[in-house]
Amino acid sequence: MSLFKARDWWSVVLGEGEEFDQGCLCVGDVDNSGSGHDKVVVGSYMGMLRIFCPHADKLGEGGQSLADAQLLEIQLPDSIIQVEVGKFVSCSELLHLAVLHPRKLSVYSVSGMVGNVEHGAQYQLKLVYEHNLQRTACNMTTGPFGGVTGHHSLCIQSMDGMLMFFEQESYSFGRFLPGFLLPGPLVYCPRTDTFLTVSSARQLESYKYETLAVATEAENRQDTGGPLKTGGKRLTPDWTFILGEQALDLSVPSFSHSASSVFILGERNLYCLRDNGQIRFMKKLEYNPSCFLPYTSVTDGTTNLLLGNHTNMLLVYQDVTLKWAAQLPCVPVAVRLANLPELRGVVVTLSSDGHLQCSYMGTDPSFFSTPKVDAREADYQQVDAEMRSLQKFIREATKTQDILPKADTEEDLAVTATVCTSMDSPSQALIQDIDGLLVPSVTVKVKVKASSPLHGCKLTVCVQPPLAVTQDQFALEPMDMGSSSVVEFSAFLNGHYPPADLTGDIAVSYSSPTGVPRVLQSKFSLPLILVCVPSSPAKSANHKITIETNKPPVSISSIFPEFFEKSADKEGNSLAFQFLSGARVTVLASKTSQRYRVQSDSFEDMWLVVKELVQRFEQHFTRLGVKDFRNSFSGPLPLAEYFQAVDHHFQLRVSAQQYQDLLAERAVQFRAIQRRLLTRFKDKTPAPLQNLDSLLDGTYHQVIALAEAAEETRVRLEQAFVHLRSSSHLLVLLLSLWQGLTPDQTAILEATLLPLLRDTPTLGWEESCDAAVSHLLRTCLSRSPKDQATSLAQTGGPVLGLPRDTTRLKKHITLLCDRIGKGGRLTLASEANVQSRAEVQTLALPGMTKAMELHELVMQKKFCFAKVAFSNLKVVF
Repeated sequence: MSLFKARDWWSVVLGEGEEFDQGCLCVGDVDNSGSGHDKVVVGSYMGMLRIFCPHADKLGEGGQSLADAQLLEIQLPDSIIQVEVGKFVSCSELLHLAVLHPRKLSVYSVSGMVGNVEHGAQYQLKLVYEHNLQRTACNMTTGPFGGVTGHHSLCIQSMDGMLMFFEQESYSFGRFLPGFLLPGPLVYCPRTDTFLTVSSARQLESYKYETLAVATEAENRQDTGGPLKTGGKRLTPDWTFILGEQALDLSVPSFSHSASSVFILGERNLYCLRDNGQIRFMKKLEYNPSCFLPYTSVTDGTTNLLLGNHTNMLLVYQDVTLKWAAQLPCVPVAVRLANLPELRGVVVTLSSDGHLQCSYMGTDPSFFSTPKVDAREADYQQVDAEMRSLQKFIREATKTQDILPKADTEEDLAVTATVCTSMDSPSQALIQDIDGLLVPSVTVKVKVKASSPLHGCKLTVCVQPPLAVTQDQFALEPMDMGSSSVVEFSAFLNGHYPPADLTGDIAVSYSSPTGVPRVLQSKFSLPLILVCVPSSPAKSANHKITIETNKPPVSISSIFPEFFEKSADKEGNSLAFQFLSGARVTVLASKTSQRYRVQSDSFEDMWLVVKELVQRFEQHFTRLGVKDFRNSFSGPLPLAEYFQAVDHHFQLRVSAQQYQDLLAERAVQFRAIQRRLLTRFKDKTPAPLQNLDSLLDGTYHQVIALAEAAEETRVRLEQAFVHLRSSSHLLVLLLSLWQGLTPDQTAILEATLLPLLRDTPTLGWEESCDAAVSHLLRTCLSRSPKDQATSLAQTGGPVLGLPRDTTRLKKHITLLCDRIGKGGRLTLASEANVQSRAEVQTLALPGMTKAMELHELVMQKKFCFAKVAFSNLKVVF
């Protein structure tokens, strides 16, 4: 067991789904047993009140210990905000329990009656009196207000800043705090008879009880700048202290009557002040605190305190010095000290979800004693032999020169994704139908098999928009060696436009048995029938693409059997695909030649059909055992149609940027008008608004209209980017079929034309694609080795940003297609077209390069060119 861990003496989890806060816990001899032992009182926001008398769990079973320790449990009709124990009844010196509800203050007496049988004592909760509040309560504080002895009064702070004072059974008076906005923590200092609170101005304010008593009567909130009521004074704080941050809690421990300290727990700092507002010390915290409790003074002039934080730690400070740190099982929101029958000074902590724990700090004694070692002489021959064997092992281990560790031959996990062949019934899609067509969904099953014990595995699913899944994150149960886990989810179309990709990604993150974090990835492909349905073929279309093969014609019915069953053409020469949210795409097969035409009125919608047609051709002839099958495209490339998608996307980007600029301008104007109006409203001398209210209303409507237009443009831009991705994929496929590019070359071209998966406000597709295409044109697709050497010698480049137009980009893409069509090689190697090393030195040694060229010309006996070179050589040197 860890040394720095709170020793669990007694603990219990309260209820299910209940919530607790710092005011829901208090300790005291609430049943007036006279033994001096405290009871733990806990109230919840659900209205459940519980009283415990914890004791050590001797049986080792938490259930029996809870039954013996719980004295009372009762369901109150209202939520419990705060509980306090004190002398709240005027005719009694006994302790009573005050329970604060949102609209009521109740005072109860807790009494126990000794039973005559083995079941033990019976405790009862009896209502003594209650006050119905006219305002919603936030918190309360208790104490001998006004210096009275023998009784405690109560002060309740409402949500609108009113302090309501109650002297036992009677209501005394109420006062509004000046400049109030939001309620803060409230505490009473007995030595100076003052109330301390933290205002919304983030400053500590002190009010004397006498000042509050003689201030203006507050039945309703009055304007601080208006005339004062007769018979009272305007309420002002006696002193203030600027904190600069919001306070979580206040505390005024009273260890001596000569002096008292005020402790303030902020969000980032801990403050300690004297009761006159002078600072004693301040400590900057390196964590997020949750609660604290100053509890005793060990030496004169110092104070010990307990402080809990959001990293489950309970820290013990002596002023600003950390003395001890203990680990808790949960984040405490309230901490108290209690004297229990079997242990004094127990730390009682309560979490927001009801984990109540009584613990102490210390260590268990260790009874281990080191055994005696027999003193015997060392065998030097045996030690020498062992040394030689170790040196031999070290030499063999250092023979390898591998720096990185070798990967395991077998993975810890195996991920397999299977897509069902049939659609779901009923469909799990969020959109039931699009233009009268039902939106289907398909189930994907993912099987994760472990080859070693693993825990903490998380599975994430990602599909391209507008596709969506019913659940994209899964937390897998711990798996043993050889065990497997299966998760299921459904994929469907969740937008009014076709997707650019039907593949999905699966990532499984886990920790290896040695503690190394790892990620395993897998892919799955969704069927085409998920986004389209069979339809009647169209005779004419605006865009046409012809795919050729080197094998005899194949019937379309054998390539798309799931679509042909519902098609009207039974001959198998034509088939039409109607996208759920797009255009109709028709596939026509020639009866005499190996040509297949794909036509549609939408250029980007043909991408998925052309891709599926090419893939299914390859799969069909692979099953037949044909090894020399090849698809081809004879051109011309549809660059005009592609550039229309580019221009449409660029215009939407420009419109989105313009809307953002206009929205920023109108927001600045709106805030400026607000400041002017606020100045007019705060002015004591009324002045005309000069139509500022009308200008504010008009600007507000403009801001709303611009925001709606910007949101609509953003949605259209996302749709345009998906169309642009589809068009780019189609252009890359046609280029690869046109020139017979290898898979590596196709991957380079696809990465060039599709450098981004989605647009971002700082980086868009146009500038990224232009930079990638320009790099290819300067390197592997350059006209001469000299141009390539010059581009390789250049470093850096301009900062990418939104271009003024797409003319330069379209010119570069056209040049890229032209050079690929003339036999240019796509490769990432820098020496793709470099013939010698001399060209790379052109930029560094121009004179030497000219001399080498001159020598080459002379050796080839081209004297006329050599004379010209001599004249140029003089200029260079």
